[in-house]
Amino acid sequence: MTPEILAAIAAVTLALIGLMGIVFPVLPGSLSIGAGALVWAIWGASSWGWVAFGIAAFLLLVGGVSGWLLTGRSLQERKIPKWPIAVGIAVGVIGMFVLPGFGLPLGFALGLLLAETVRVKDVRKAAATSWHTIKALGVGILVELSCAMVATIVLAISVATAW
Repeated sequence: MTPEILAAIAAVTLALIGLMGIVFPVLPGSLSIGAGALVWAIWGASSWGWVAFGIAAFLLLVGGVSGWLLTGRSLQERKIPKWPIAVGIAVGVIGMFVLPGFGLPLGFALGLLLAETVRVKDVRKAAATSWHTIKALGVGILVELSCAMVATIVLAISVATAW
């Protein structure tokens, strides 16, 4: 296999892992897509490799920052601290091993609800703030995923035009 084909395979594989990593935060997300675009820019056969990398890097930066700001603003409006989210993530990671496939989201939701119940000392309020937190995180993930998908498409076009 030629170095260009290996670079194309590595770039596309990293981009696909990155897309999954945005949805399932256990894997690296946007960084993997950026790394794939960089691999293609350096070792790929396309003269558009660096252009694709620049566009992808810009989109990934915009998606990551926008998602983070939107989520943060929404959580600040409701005065929801970060530690219940950290508890949810920890329980989600444990859940991922206990119940593969469904354990991560289920564990996250249960851990978040438990932490919020301890924080606000009212199950109904905890359920409401937990639901708001999940929606806010979902919006952030959707924004980041949208930008990452466009970055992956740009990378795929650059790889496809090399041959």
